[in-house]
Formats: sequence, structure tokens, C-alpha cells
Amino acid sequence: MTERECRLALSQARRLVIKVGTSTLTHKTGKLNLGRMERLARELVDQVNSGRQVVLVTSGAVGAGMGRLGLKEKPRTLPEKQAAAAVGQGLLMHMYEKFFSDYGLLVAQVLLTRADLADRSRYLNSRHTLAALLRLGVVPIVNENDTVAVEEIRVGDNDTLSALVAGLVDADILFLLTDTGGLFTANPVTSDDAVLLPCVREITPEIEALAGGAGSTWSTGGMATKIQAARLATSFGIPVVIASGLQAGQIEAILNGEEIGTIFLPREHRAHTRKRWLAYAPAVQGQIKVDAGAARAICKNGKSLLPGGVTAVEGDFDQGAIVSIVDPAGKEIARGMANYPAAAISLIKGRKTGEIGEILGYKDYDEIVHRDNLIVLG
Repeated sequence: MTERECRLALSQARRLVIKVGTSTLTHKTGKLNLGRMERLARELVDQVNSGRQVVLVTSGAVGAGMGRLGLKEKPRTLPEKQAAAAVGQGLLMHMYEKFFSDYGLLVAQVLLTRADLADRSRYLNSRHTLAALLRLGVVPIVNENDTVAVEEIRVGDNDTLSALVAGLVDADILFLLTDTGGLFTANPVTSDDAVLLPCVREITPEIEALAGGAGSTWSTGGMATKIQAARLATSFGIPVVIASGLQAGQIEAILNGEEIGTIFLPREHRAHTRKRWLAYAPAVQGQIKVDAGAARAICKNGKSLLPGGVTAVEGDFDQGAIVSIVDPAGKEIARGMANYPAAAISLIKGRKTGEIGEILGYKDYDEIVHRDNLIVLG
């Protein structure tokens, strides 16, 4: 699919996930920018009124709490971050509820951590709950549960969370609204030569290198985390658009096919829901390194991972563990469920499938990771 075809197809999108960052929602003082919040609510209500379903993934709880507590600098300790989130979350939801109700829509607060989605039963429960809310015409407002999260309070958590939520609800598009107009060839704030990239067909190392560090004083993310979120969502088969959250009418214009922001083209085929769940694991239990041929077979041809393509194994994991598959350059290209424990894979790596039984004394599978239990990320 070309960029033009993808942009024109966006007019048919019926389920939208919109992620809005702290820098869009707050003033430089850290206090909530009520004008932008009201405008965002009005634009999203308009999308619902047109027949679409909307999920909002919002940052801003820590920033709002900082503003209310009078903090001038970002909290440095985990308890201080959680305290700021606890104060700010109620304030954030109160304002969202007010603005959406002014235009006749109900909202529902949904607090998640990646750990919630890593558990299969909780993943399915979250999926069913969000689907029910959307059927009822409610706008789910999703945020990282910062008041109890530990590992999850880190750079880019809500960018990643928005990609996971997009997969969770089978979204047709993911919008990442930020304080820049998309992905540029350089930092547009500091470089007059920065040029907007209207389309990214593949997230290469060169694309990743364009991203800078963390964002503003009040936000926890940056362009790098948005690119990683785009990598995850496009691997699910969902197009992603990075656009400005500071300008009015961006969502409507993009859905009308206008060339605004940066669009990341999705994989042609959507990953099955069961495969997507593999990407939600909070931490893989091991790593399998593969040669260039195996990497190509997995990424380009959708093949299973066979012993012959394995070059090394890291970690001590059992059969059924979620493992990361990396190419010769050390880049994670896929994630899947191992058919053999690490010790067995170490013995049969680089060998033919016909030799598995002779080497191990048994043979349960031909594949190290079957394609039905593997999701491509690279």
C-alpha cells in the first residue's frame, strides 16, 4: 500500500485510539491547559457523533499533580512521582469528565499497567471491558496506573501503552499527538533545516537515529518512544500518525486524507489477536540470536524459526517461555513462545530438524518457535 492509498483509506477508519502527551495537555508551569483539553474533547466528541468509536490514552497525571502541589521540578524519587500521580489523576479525570459531558458524552477511567496486559486472563478481561464501553457509546480514557506502577514509570510508558491499547481494541488507526508536527529530519526547535517526513514505510536504524532524547520538563516521553510505539502498532497491522496536538482540526483533516504529520505504514496483514498478546509480556525470559537467513525468513516470509537458523541462546528458560528473537546486529525482530527449553536449544542450534531426535533423545517439534506463536516486530 502506498502512502496516498493509506491516507485515503483512513476515511474508512471506525475505531480510533488517540494518545495525547503531557506537553500538549499542560502549560509550561505544569498546570493543565484547559483550553486545549476542551478543544480535544470537542473534536473527539465530533468523531463519535459521526459514527466512530474513540479511545483516549492520556498522559498528564504526574504533570497535573506537580502543578497542583506547586512543584517546580519533576519528582526524582518513585514515591514522589506516585504521590504526584495520585493527586493529578483525579484532577485530570475531573476535567475530562466535565468537558466531555458538556458535549453530551460519558467517559470511563481505565487504569492499566503493562503487567495487567501480560496476564492472559486480565488481557482478555481488559479487551472485553473496553469493547463493552465502546458499544455503549462511552469514551474510555486510559492512563498508566502510575500510583502503583514501579517499573512502568519510565520514559515513554504511555506511548508504548497507546500502541498496546490500539492492538487490544483492534483499532483502525493510532494517533500520537505531540508538541511537534511529526517526525523531522532534525530537531525543528533547534534546526532551521529540519524537514518533515510525511511517510515512513519501514522503521530503519536511520529513522530511529532521527529521534532525539526526552521531551519537555513535564513530559516523560520523546520522539524515540513514539517511533518504538509506531513499530509495535504497525507490527499489529495498525497505521500510526504522529501529528501536532497544539493545532485544532488535525484529527479530522488526517481522516479526510490530508497530508498532515508523519504516517507510519502498517504491515499488510494484521496479526492475529492471540499473536498480539505475545508482545504484551512485561519481560521476555530469554533471547535467541539468529543468522541473517533466518531473520529474513521470519520478517519477510512469515516463516517459523528452525534450529538451523539459531546461532546463540541467552537466559535459562523452560518450554513455553516468551523469548526475544534478535538478528545478527542485536536488533529484536520478533517475539514468540519457545517449543524447547534453553538448554535443549543450545544443543540443537545450527543443526537440521532431522537431527533433533538423535541429539536430544526426543523430538516434540520441528520448530524452535512456530510461526503461529510468533509476532514479528522488526
